[in-house]
Amino acid sequence: MPKFAANISLLFTELPYLDRFQAAAEAGFQAVEILFPYDLAAKETRRALLANGLELVLINAPPPNYTGGEPGYAAVPGSAARFQSDIRRVLRYAEVLKPGLIHIMSGYSSGPDALECFVRNLQWAAELAPQQKFTIEPLNPVSLPGYFLNDYDLAVEVLDRVGCANLGLQYDSFHAHMIHGDARAVWDRVQHRVTHAQIGAAPNRSEPGYGPTDFPDLFAAMDASGYSGWVSAEYTPSTPRTTDSLGWFTH
Repeated sequence: MPKFAANISLLFTELPYLDRFQAAAEAGFQAVEILFPYDLAAKETRRALLANGLELVLINAPPPNYTGGEPGYAAVPGSAARFQSDIRRVLRYAEVLKPGLIHIMSGYSSGPDALECFVRNLQWAAELAPQQKFTIEPLNPVSLPGYFLNDYDLAVEVLDRVGCANLGLQYDSFHAHMIHGDARAVWDRVQHRVTHAQIGAAPNRSEPGYGPTDFPDLFAAMDASGYSGWVSAEYTPSTPRTTDSLGWFTH
């Protein structure tokens, strides 16, 4: 069985942010991921992690500059100066939070110029912080119309062109199904490039047990592939209390 982490930006949201760490630990998780941990001083989040014996496996970059801001712009031509400034800010947070991975978001764009921009920005970030591991993740065009990185084959092409050992692929069962129609088939095709995985049931992004994906089968495939990274529960619980949505969770 894979080792599971909790995405506390989506799970335990019935609780205040700092209380979610204890709730995750009490539910049996040994690690968490946080999409955008930039609203509080990094030392407060770090204190909550340490107090509950939790590892921080992933954060997103860049930090949103305002509520409702676009999710990233690494593939938006003309964004290099802004991208570099915000990556430096994220890395200052990372010095305190010590996340295993930083997910760099492409933003909304398209075409050859966007691809070239994305590759250049990713190379710059990976070379700036060679000891930090980064990921890129395809996001489906139903949930995020116009998002540049919207296909797993495109993601593999980007990884090949960037060519940096500290940049890997982030797999998400929800997005994989919504993009390609079969989350397990996508895993089988790209598992050798995956450095982080997330799970959620399509089409509603609820907990495992809904929709067409056979999660026990997917978990078995992850084990059989030799994948040793974290698998983060990144879904919107169908229940008022997150703990009531954890029937799938084995720890």
